[in-house]
Amino acid sequence: MTTATNARRTGSTAVGPHRPSLRVERSLQRSLPEGGRVLAAMDEVGRGALAGPVTVGVVLVDETVGSAPTGVRDSKLLTPAARERLVPRLRRWAPAYGVGHASPQEIDAVGIMEALRLAGERAMAVACAGGLAPSLLLLDGNHDWYTRPEQVGLLGAWDDAVLPVHTMIKADLRCSSVAAASVLAKVERDANMVRLAREGGVAEDYGFAVNKGYAAPDHLAALTRLGPTTHHRRSWRLPGVLRDDEGSPTADGGSRAEQEVQER
Repeated sequence: MTTATNARRTGSTAVGPHRPSLRVERSLQRSLPEGGRVLAAMDEVGRGALAGPVTVGVVLVDETVGSAPTGVRDSKLLTPAARERLVPRLRRWAPAYGVGHASPQEIDAVGIMEALRLAGERAMAVACAGGLAPSLLLLDGNHDWYTRPEQVGLLGAWDDAVLPVHTMIKADLRCSSVAAASVLAKVERDANMVRLAREGGVAEDYGFAVNKGYAAPDHLAALTRLGPTTHHRRSWRLPGVLRDDEGSPTADGGSRAEQEVQER
């Protein structure tokens, strides 16, 4: 959350439900100096999943971009088919965009917040590869997880190279650019999870094609029966999985799934 000591952050805004538009983005752009009014809008998906990557989408918006394609909403409010239909239109509409991932192994190694940063940085690198660079980041939620803590001094002094962040609760419901970033991230992550299931092997037993790695009943039942796979976030407290004294899933829990595949 924005504080008085974080002088380079532009604020944190709470909003109610609205139809997404570019009103917030235009207001923020007007606060920026002329010649640098490119705004980045970012959202994440997969943070609460038990398996698969955490994924971040980012859309860059300049002053010339028009209204977003009809039907753009927070990805959670759209059917899978509606999201997929929107993707080509969003890619044509956005001046630049990117999607980045952090793997389950990275989540286990560095924690979910650092993994979010990694995914966000990767998404931003893709979006900026064409030369368009943002002067401000609009981030969904009330917490700036994008900025690395070491980039903020003891007195709140920021490195000039640090991208200022404006957080907004439920920005994906209010801001077309954030909703677009959410859709791009959701479609790409879902496709990755479907691909895992279709590749066969262990993953198909967990219903990833449908549950996308979240805690659906079929997924939980498979975890209890087979234990975690390499696609699971093994440092987490996975339901139905026994843990050793150090808090890691037991080797037996992970081996049952592998053994069943080998015996097919």
